[in-house]
Amino acid sequence: MIVNRANLQMAFTGYKAAFQKAFDSAPIDYQDLVLEVPSTTSQEAYPWLGQTTGFREWIGDRVIQALKQHNYFIVNKSFENTVGVPREAFEDDQYGVYAPMMSQLGQDAKEHPAELVYNMLKNGFTQKGYDGQFFFDTDHPVTNADGAEVSVSNFQGGGGIPWFIMDTSRYVKPMILQKRKDYNFVSMDTENNEAVFMRKEYRYGADARLNVGYALWQLAYASKQDLTEENFDAAITAMQNLKGDNGRSLNIRPTVLVVPPSYRKKALKLLEAEVLTGGETNVNKNLVKVKVTPWLA
Repeated sequence: MIVNRANLQMAFTGYKAAFQKAFDSAPIDYQDLVLEVPSTTSQEAYPWLGQTTGFREWIGDRVIQALKQHNYFIVNKSFENTVGVPREAFEDDQYGVYAPMMSQLGQDAKEHPAELVYNMLKNGFTQKGYDGQFFFDTDHPVTNADGAEVSVSNFQGGGGIPWFIMDTSRYVKPMILQKRKDYNFVSMDTENNEAVFMRKEYRYGADARLNVGYALWQLAYASKQDLTEENFDAAITAMQNLKGDNGRSLNIRPTVLVVPPSYRKKALKLLEAEVLTGGETNVNKNLVKVKVTPWLA
């Protein structure tokens, strides 16, 4: 093949099509856990986290439901993934063999937010949320019905492999996926480029600006205890008994159990089996959806 601008542009178009096709078709398993928020600057503030809304009988003036604002920011980060194609591949009409690599680049781009989301989830025991406490903690500050500050927990304790229960039924989710710039396929393929001149290499890649953060800890519950029926029931009960500021019921409705592959069998038996080991009916059958993800391995 003659290496000129027209042929290089043709190759870029083919590579980009392979990237986009793989990007569009790649499955993702995190979307129900996050509230996706567009970003227009280097960071975004979330002062509304921790505020609650609720209807009351309208007697007299409206009551503005404005609680303490929290100084919680999510700073966007830049990410890239780049591959190289040798000039000889174009000269010898072999550049097409690199198309699968561009497809893999597209799949990697589609799945990259999942890596960020689940890493954030795993680190919730040591990273802080909007209230200044670890996202999974035993002493989140909440004001009770008498106006006193009390500690509330969304962590069952233990020292084993963590598993998570979440309420994803609301508009606001347990976590935030903040996107400043979506994944974009780009090239460095002009003849006067340094990489081409010095190393005979054309470069193709994808980049994006985004980040993830914690939203409402009340919608997520973690345990490092063994995944047993008793511990699962206790976790569900603890979540549904949660109250917000001023003693208001939060109406938490757990929808998903998130586990690593090592807990797959236990989770499926716990929530999809018709009967338990002792022969009794499984009252937890299909209570929540089981989400097994390799990202927690």
